[in-house]
Amino acid sequence: MTPDSTLDASGLQCPMPLLKTKLALRDLSPGQILEVMATDAGSLVDIPRYLEKSPHTLLGQSEAGADRYIFLISCGV
Repeated sequence: MTPDSTLDASGLQCPMPLLKTKLALRDLSPGQILEVMATDAGSLVDIPRYLEKSPHTLLGQSEAGADRYIFLISCGV
């Protein structure tokens, strides 16, 4: 799955990865995919929890190494 946009939130501390994710999703059209890369462990809870309450869908979540987290998000309406 190829993302339409990528957000590198590496090095940012909570709540910035989540806030930047929200802003990036505003720039996408429904159905487009956003890839978010973060290093803040709080993102593992914050981003999925936000997406549960939003029109967006978490397509996948993975860890790349001990401190790098990747989220694939489908933009909702």
